[in-house]
Amino acid sequence: MPLRSVAALALSMASLPLGLSVSLAAASPAPRALPEGERPADARLAPLKDLDGYFPFQPPASREAWNTRAEAVRRRILVSQGLWPMPTRAPLTPVIHGRIEREDYTIEKVYFESAPGFFVTGNLYRPKTPRGRVPAVLFAHGHWKDARLSFETDAKLRAEIASGQERFEQGGRSRFQSLCVQLARMGCVVWQWDMLSDSDSVQFSADVIHLFKHQRPEMNDPAAWGLFSPPAEARLQSVMGLQTWNAVRSLDFVLTLPEVDPARVAITGASGGGTQTMLLAAIDPRIALSYPAVMVSTAMQGGCTCENASLLRVGTGNVEFAALFAPKPQGMTTANDWTIEMAKKGFPELRQLYGVLGAPEAVMLHRGEHFPHNYNAVSRSAFYTWLNRHFGLGFTEPVIERDYTPLTREQLTVWGEGHPAPKAADPDFERRLLHWFADDAEGQLRSLLSRPDRFREVAGAAVEVMIGRTPAETGDVVWSPKTSRDTAGHREATGLVRNLTHGEELPVIWLRPSPATPVRRTVLWLADAGKASLYAADGTLLAAVQRLLDAGCAVIGADLLWQGEFLAAGETFTQTPKVASPREFAGYTLGYNASVAAQRTHDLFTLLAAARAEGQPVDVAAFGSLAPVAAAARALAGPQIARAALSTGGFRFAQLRDFRDPRFLPGGAKYLDLPGLLALAVPQPLWLAGEASGPSLLGDVYRLSENPRQLQVFRGAAGDEALAAAEWLAAR
Repeated sequence: MPLRSVAALALSMASLPLGLSVSLAAASPAPRALPEGERPADARLAPLKDLDGYFPFQPPASREAWNTRAEAVRRRILVSQGLWPMPTRAPLTPVIHGRIEREDYTIEKVYFESAPGFFVTGNLYRPKTPRGRVPAVLFAHGHWKDARLSFETDAKLRAEIASGQERFEQGGRSRFQSLCVQLARMGCVVWQWDMLSDSDSVQFSADVIHLFKHQRPEMNDPAAWGLFSPPAEARLQSVMGLQTWNAVRSLDFVLTLPEVDPARVAITGASGGGTQTMLLAAIDPRIALSYPAVMVSTAMQGGCTCENASLLRVGTGNVEFAALFAPKPQGMTTANDWTIEMAKKGFPELRQLYGVLGAPEAVMLHRGEHFPHNYNAVSRSAFYTWLNRHFGLGFTEPVIERDYTPLTREQLTVWGEGHPAPKAADPDFERRLLHWFADDAEGQLRSLLSRPDRFREVAGAAVEVMIGRTPAETGDVVWSPKTSRDTAGHREATGLVRNLTHGEELPVIWLRPSPATPVRRTVLWLADAGKASLYAADGTLLAAVQRLLDAGCAVIGADLLWQGEFLAAGETFTQTPKVASPREFAGYTLGYNASVAAQRTHDLFTLLAAARAEGQPVDVAAFGSLAPVAAAARALAGPQIARAALSTGGFRFAQLRDFRDPRFLPGGAKYLDLPGLLALAVPQPLWLAGEASGPSLLGDVYRLSENPRQLQVFRGAAGDEALAAAEWLAAR
């Protein structure tokens, strides 16, 4: 279905404004669990993690434990990059032209389409007389301006020769050509392609790809969005994801070359190219050898917007990404940069993992802390030697470069007569490209709706990454009552539900029917005012809550993260916290920290564990901004949440225009938005309000299930929703 039909599914915006405001002054009075002015002792109130944090890797004790962990981290990478499910591989339509011959190698100019109209550009180096099937090397460069086409200045080259970084006055002018020429002389095919906005990759500007600072209002449109916007982040579309996709398609291209041995394909790159090396090696089993230079570290994880993406490093980091390649051969280098401590922090743990997997000698660290941050001749020699050893090339070790005559920019450039460049920095192309990826993903996901098990395998697995915790990972939960009292018709206890495993605690009011009425089930009552939403303005219980108590239901109201007692008196919560960076990029915050929407879903799992300990079935009633939280929780909890009554207000993640909105969830729109979350719980009973024109997608899914009548859509007035939801829950 075209993307604009998704916008039509939005129906109407949520009943709360997009600039959500929760004001205690406007909330109904409610008993406190903590003394006035005291906040919960919750670990999530600590400062946020950012890319300059500490990212240690703890190797597991067994192969089985690692296999489980590796599968989860690999899936996190794929989801964060917008590659779950993998986009449709459209025809590459490669163009190879401008062959240049040297004595023992050739160079060609190449461009192909990784997606329709999206060009990947670069140079292809080949041995002039290949002997049978030959190895291939993918070479990803980092943040060197026009890397493939660049030349070092005379002054800097002399300094590099003097310091031992380079050897030759001719070949040393381009470390990028140097690596390609040497590998071709060793009998390898080499594909060196441009990162976005670099060299011949002109369809995006450097200002967008690397220097992005502020949201572009013209690109923050739910119907026609651009990179970095909330609609893009809600679909997990990012600069990093586009570059990772280009790496995947570069591998596809190399494997179409008839002389390439598919069992001997390597990838290398330095700095940002090291990031791309790690990621492709982690997610694509066709890579046989990996060599990320000056990047793998427990310290800084990559500072550019092209090296960060929402969800990517929540609970993990670059050393673990490199670990995903084990036990295949992998080398890496250090320099006088953030990798300087790798020999003591990170590499010993990597080697330990390789040992657990039976290959302790298959991982190597080439130390170069006396050199600056680059891919110099000494580091390149270490790579050639490592490649020679593992691919059986037969050269005397250590392998060192020979001098050569580098080609000029004019000789290497892809575009020219007969090969016109596409329009540069075209915002309309940017919008079209993101639409193509969104339409492609939607089409794939919709095709799975008739196969619920397969839909859960894809969308459900993605939601696990987006939320970052499952009910099974909730841990130890205890209920600590503080005060209690009997009132007319019910008992009221106030206290804390503590999650001891994760260091979280929630102020809670737990209502139970009168002693004469046995408790038959528990309802978690979730709304924007937190536990105060149990009460009317005059302090009496809401009629809907009283109806549940009269029917024998216990009712739990709670202040989830940044509700109620998490805020000072009169304080509002309109924007979620962010890291200190002034750049308006979600990935700098949400690439390292769970979103507030995800953390509130964790809270719901904690409450679910506390309620289930009582032994009765547990239902959820959720209103306003908590409806999508409940939908996400139910998607993962399945029948642990027996029934759900949700008032959505027509909310859709795709409509949000601020990634700091408390309802924002990276990826929330990609998997068929809120209807897709709800579809993951089919055929569990669902009462649904706020969908003005009816949930067509969800209705179709229920009609395909064995229990189509388990969906009930409320058509009454908005003010009647709470009581109607309570009646539905009480009657069943």
